Amino acid sequence: MLNQERYKLILDIINERNTVTVAELSKELDTSESTIRRDLTELDRLGKIKKFFGGAASVRENEGFFEDKVSVRENLMHEEKTLIAKYASSLISDSDFVYIDAGTTTSRLVDFITNARATYVTNGITHGRKLIHKGFNTYIIGGKIKHTTEAIIGAEGISSLKNFNFSKAFLGANGIDLSAGFSTPDIEEALIKQTAIAKSHTSFVLADNSKFRRVFPVTFSELNKCCVITDILPDNRFSKETIIKEVSK
Repeated sequence: MLNQERYKLILDIINERNTVTVAELSKELDTSESTIRRDLTELDRLGKIKKFFGGAASVRENEGFFEDKVSVRENLMHEEKTLIAKYASSLISDSDFVYIDAGTTTSRLVDFITNARATYVTNGITHGRKLIHKGFNTYIIGGKIKHTTEAIIGAEGISSLKNFNFSKAFLGANGIDLSAGFSTPDIEEALIKQTAIAKSHTSFVLADNSKFRRVFPVTFSELNKCCVITDILPDNRFSKETIIKEVSK
């Protein structure tokens, strides 16, 4: 096998798993450990990975604070979001007091909710409008409106949430990572999510497969604090950290 071919295979494995040992690479690529170590040294020198004693880790680039507008994100992963939203809507019972986070996947959830006996609280402007048009018992928290996500955020929003005790919360996330947990670009939105989770008996993060192995500036929860509903789980190691439901066709 040529060096460049082996480099590519090594990078693919490390980027998929985040970390890997020399022994694992040696076995999978049927290559001596001394060769693997030299390869890792070279890839580390090139800035492609981070080498450590006995193995290597992926170089995770922070996704940064930039976030697309709702109108842009609504059209991304449309089928996957629909599958996730349909399943999540089936989890709502008559007696539930439900928090629904702002976001495009949670907006899709609102489209599929049929339970008119539950009570709903949201920080999403469009979510609230959809819920009342369905005739549901709906509350919207107070606070500052964030332009890009149409979410209500800020100290007043947090204060509002602290008055409630939710049976279920449905939240969005920009990134899901084994080390960084659930993350988002915005500090104020992260604090709203964090408060909602703390005030909920059970919290569900609705996230398509593209959200996994991504890290944004602000972590709002550890993985074990929320269940995840996704279409396809790209890495089975996540299922060791929390409950994950896959709803692919």
